[in-house]
Amino acid sequence: MRVLVVGSGGREHALAWKIAQSDEVKEVLVAPGNVGIGSEPKCRVAAVSSDDIGGLTALARSEKVDLVVVGPEAPLVAGLADALRGAGLQVFGPSADAAMLEGSKVFAKRLMDKYEIPSGYFEVFDEYGAAAAYLERISGPIVVKADGLAAGKGAFVCSDKNEALAALNTIMKDRAFGDAGNLVVIEECLIGEEASFIAFTDGKDVLPLASSQDHKPVFDGDKGPNTGGMGAYSPAPVVTPEVDDRIMREIMIPTVRALEAEGKPYVGFLYAGLMIKDGKARVLEFNARMGDPEAQPLLFRMETDLVELMVAAIEGRLGRMSIRWEPLDAVCVVMASGGYPGSYQKGKPIQGIEKAGAIDRVKVFHAGTGLEDGRFVTKGGRVLGVTAKAAGIADAVELAYRAVDEISWEGVHFRRDIGRKALHRD
Repeated sequence: MRVLVVGSGGREHALAWKIAQSDEVKEVLVAPGNVGIGSEPKCRVAAVSSDDIGGLTALARSEKVDLVVVGPEAPLVAGLADALRGAGLQVFGPSADAAMLEGSKVFAKRLMDKYEIPSGYFEVFDEYGAAAAYLERISGPIVVKADGLAAGKGAFVCSDKNEALAALNTIMKDRAFGDAGNLVVIEECLIGEEASFIAFTDGKDVLPLASSQDHKPVFDGDKGPNTGGMGAYSPAPVVTPEVDDRIMREIMIPTVRALEAEGKPYVGFLYAGLMIKDGKARVLEFNARMGDPEAQPLLFRMETDLVELMVAAIEGRLGRMSIRWEPLDAVCVVMASGGYPGSYQKGKPIQGIEKAGAIDRVKVFHAGTGLEDGRFVTKGGRVLGVTAKAAGIADAVELAYRAVDEISWEGVHFRRDIGRKALHRD
């Protein structure tokens, strides 16, 4: 079997690395990939952008791939999976209609409201004046979100109306996210502990992955602006077996059934970002793909053949599948360029990647790296995902940071508290 993975980040590195381990797979082609992916066994990269639907379809056909796995959300929302299926290819990833669950916060909130899937109250606005007038009437914390895709940076958790008005200005007046901010959602600020709940679905059955927890804000203690994710760990102790069961019954299965009822059957990874309090989960957002950086610790722990699970989902056989997990905790620490999630410089030489990767039970996943004169350099905002696994969250955290401390470049920054919430539960 030959597999094409679409994307270039840490998630795609983890997916390609895991897919290549399947005995059924002869080669993994990744477009556009990154320099870390290109060094993995069975893997090679192709210089086709993840938003080039025609180019990716032509690549998949010319390379005679047997399976396409779409990593990022933007090509899914743009209809890549539909184009590939139209060309007769097997695809793991939702249609554009189903991917609207992530592509439009308005669509997702209205779907949850219609089918009584637990979330927070909300209002939708298409005009700045009406939204600003609404914010003037409220007090206390509130969340302001751009409707469309914003690379994980379009949600603003605001402590008061002044912060909320500033967020509204960023979205609707400054047009920081372009057309993604044509509509805004102003919603309840949910209180509790966040968790990521990711599952396979074939449109009818839902097979959950292990729990995980992302760290979106840029600084320790969940301070500062949101990013694409500064680290993650798995499993997340806040998702007890009882909470897991409740999430499946009240959120995941009802969402898949709601999409089917709406004529938008969903095949792929379904990701619910949740806020959990007193054993009850409510939905913060849905994503139409695997999380990044959650993919790194999850796939580092997964023992089951990932390709078998994906093919079963495509063929509607997911109900007969199960997932085996290595009984270890895994932690991923994202190392980012100075200035991220704002502007940052590229081309900074990186030292120590090989030394960190040589540590037992450590894997360094590349995201925003390049090669210049035979050495690794920074090329993106999130540069590396240093991932470690060990028996117990404390040892996994210690090992991950031991590896992180082997790596350096000018301006590097990362959070020092990844996994702390789990440590405090031990």
